[in-house]
Amino acid sequence: MTRTRTYAAWTAAATALLATAATTAFAQAQDGAPRPSASGIAWHACADADFKDMQCGAMSVPVDWSHPGAGRITLAMVRRPADDKAHRQGTLLLNDGAGGSSIEQLRLAVHAGLPAIGGDMTRKFDLVAVDPRGIGHSSPILCAQAPKPAGVSHFPKDQAAYDTLVRHNQSFAADCLRRNGPLVKHVDLTSTAKDFEAVRIGLGERQVNWYGIHYSTLLGRTYAKLYPGRLRTMVLDTALDDTTSPLERVKAEAATAETAFNRFVAWCEASKECALQGKDVAATYDALVAGADRDPIPTKGRAHEPLTGEDIREATQDYLNVSFLTWPELANAIVKATEKKDAADFSKGPDATDFTHDPDDTLDQVQVQVPACLDNARPVRTLAELTGLQEELARTAPHLGGAVRSYKAIAGCLGWPVPAQPVKAGAPVHGAPPALIVQSTHQALAPLSAGPAMAAQLPGSVVLSREGDDYSMFLVSTCVRDATNRYLTTTALPAPGTTCTD
Repeated sequence: MTRTRTYAAWTAAATALLATAATTAFAQAQDGAPRPSASGIAWHACADADFKDMQCGAMSVPVDWSHPGAGRITLAMVRRPADDKAHRQGTLLLNDGAGGSSIEQLRLAVHAGLPAIGGDMTRKFDLVAVDPRGIGHSSPILCAQAPKPAGVSHFPKDQAAYDTLVRHNQSFAADCLRRNGPLVKHVDLTSTAKDFEAVRIGLGERQVNWYGIHYSTLLGRTYAKLYPGRLRTMVLDTALDDTTSPLERVKAEAATAETAFNRFVAWCEASKECALQGKDVAATYDALVAGADRDPIPTKGRAHEPLTGEDIREATQDYLNVSFLTWPELANAIVKATEKKDAADFSKGPDATDFTHDPDDTLDQVQVQVPACLDNARPVRTLAELTGLQEELARTAPHLGGAVRSYKAIAGCLGWPVPAQPVKAGAPVHGAPPALIVQSTHQALAPLSAGPAMAAQLPGSVVLSREGDDYSMFLVSTCVRDATNRYLTTTALPAPGTTCTD
């Protein structure tokens, strides 16, 4: 089943549920903050086999918290009850964010071994995966146009190409607004954090616990700032740093992704698991990109246009995120895309199809792009400024060229008609619990330095480093699991400077 069909089915079920539930479960104060008046979550037994013995829920919240009477949307969630109800310690909210479905992340965790590997997390806590507004199963933003179709470049070389990019961004935004209405203007961090306060109230919990991955580390920090005292614990996996300028952030991410690529190359040249073993992997990749820029490489499927080198570079970063799983997939994708044409069989030859989809299939690129245009300031407004940034990124990242998520947000939001609404970051957040921040030493999406930057905003927090290249580290590291479960159950943090090596 495609993601779109899955969303549609889930949304239809949620709508039916809410038709028989109280959809005015929250009164709003003048500041738009939710106030409890009744439980607003409609629960039913999940029919999905992956969520056997779990509860699927839906609740209604305002599209615009400052104007609660101007339309509503549905939030979807899945609850896995604690196994040891006699020693239950509360609810743990799971959130991925930035275009990623928390519900689908929970599905992946089930496939990866939950509850067997969960320990106290699954024994003593209800796990509640909530898809943020506009994402996954929660009134998803669905647009007809692609964020970057064929013929549009995020790395324009002249004024004509730059103008084409801006016109497309404006057309893409107009299409999204036409199909999704005002929701497109309200998928920012602050609106989403207010949703989670509504969820807490609907769950009937005085405090909740937070497990956030990547962009959701910013969402957790934003929630803690808006609602002091409402979080008991915060586990932040692969923290991001939004305390610096957008240009500094894209440069740091480009350098981090380039280092991750070089680590992939070193592994690939030495490992029998790599389809490119024995070859000059970096040179092979560079030749692939250069060749595709000259002559785009075919892909299979009627909806897939041939890919340019830029397309391949933009798809590479997410292949670097889980070394044991996606590094072999990246090597295979490169091999397929560099196969020579067969004169005797025209069906054989280069095939770049693997670069047309994200290896993390919980992500939707439209749902990544739209919130990015609200949550990030826009530091580039001219071709000259964008060209200067490109040149600097090319020096920092000669293989990937800086084709990372934060750069795509900058280029993809040029001409965006809805003003940005970035949160103010950097100051200490009062009323937040000391957090456990888990940061890989070599992660393609976030530098190690982002961990301390987040910890500085949450007094008393500790960064637990994990030697490696992965995120979602609870699933891959016994050391991280032990530290996380100890923190969740006792609030005890590891000693500062601790590093996990498994």
